[in-house]
Amino acid sequence: MLNELERHGRGAQADPPNRFEAVHAERDWEHLAEGDSPDERPVKTQFLVDHSRSIVSENDSPDIPFRYSVNPYRGCEHGCVYCYARPTHEYLGFNAGLDFESRILVKERAPELLRDWLARDEYQPEWIAFSGVTDCYQPAERRFELTRRCLQVAAECGQPIGIVTKNALVARDLDVLQPMAERRTVRVLLSITTLDAELARTLEPRTSSPEARLRTIAELSAAGVEVGVMIGPVIPGLNDSEIPAILQAAKEAGAVMAAYVLLRLPLTVRPVFTDWLAKALPSKKDKIESLIRQCRGGELNDSQFGRRRLGEGQIAEQIAQTFRVFAKKYDLDRKVPPLETRFFKPPTPSSGQLRLF
Repeated sequence: MLNELERHGRGAQADPPNRFEAVHAERDWEHLAEGDSPDERPVKTQFLVDHSRSIVSENDSPDIPFRYSVNPYRGCEHGCVYCYARPTHEYLGFNAGLDFESRILVKERAPELLRDWLARDEYQPEWIAFSGVTDCYQPAERRFELTRRCLQVAAECGQPIGIVTKNALVARDLDVLQPMAERRTVRVLLSITTLDAELARTLEPRTSSPEARLRTIAELSAAGVEVGVMIGPVIPGLNDSEIPAILQAAKEAGAVMAAYVLLRLPLTVRPVFTDWLAKALPSKKDKIESLIRQCRGGELNDSQFGRRRLGEGQIAEQIAQTFRVFAKKYDLDRKVPPLETRFFKPPTPSSGQLRLF
């Protein structure tokens, strides 16, 4: 049974100090009137303009399956307590707790920047990941439509795109995704952590419900979009037992592939997650932390390439074996062919300058 959390609608229940700042603000409720409580003062999301001059990030990590990624937003209002991207907000002078999910930086020029990047003479097409860091279909996308406009750029020039999201909002863009799917230039993975709606509401409070994500798999599949499921993250002692049920539900909805990743707790993700665990599931905290340590060489995190995504040890192997068995049972272990690059034609840059040749 989940405990009631102090910050309703938010994942982080703690604000760990920014690693790079000498001063840290502590919450102080001395100013509250008698009878008031902190949860009567909800934190509103702030949207801040991000003046980044580039939109495509290059990655050379040997255990990451993509080289390039696009992230139209920094921070993520989904508020997943386990999100490995939380520490990136510290580079901006914010904290990895509530700031990460309530101060969202919006890259307003993302579509134009992507267009110009794809128009470069030296670019050799390969697939680009949308949501390499934060979710490109987080709630802000409903308002700003940056991901949609970036997809339209990709569709125009035949650029292959891979999408990972926890939000059913991706189905809004079926009018763009369906023509891309006909040329095999798009693939979508719906990330499902649990089928328990109550757990999802506290673990990842502003994501779409598990039911909505399964419904989205069905919608995308019916429209001819290649769609799969990402069980991410698997948290030992919390949702690892759900692997068979998630794979079965995803298959029945129309998924054709599956993957998983083990919980990672780098840097300031660790205090956010462990504080949530202590407040939401105090009776399970010690067991879950012990099982995580058994997958991480006695620690709560392991940043070593090759081990960080799947862990090591007996518990990690049991999780891997369970996934392999049921992925095979539901025919979700297939090797999907790479996305097509042969349709790519450089777009006209945002300046409107045409090519001579």
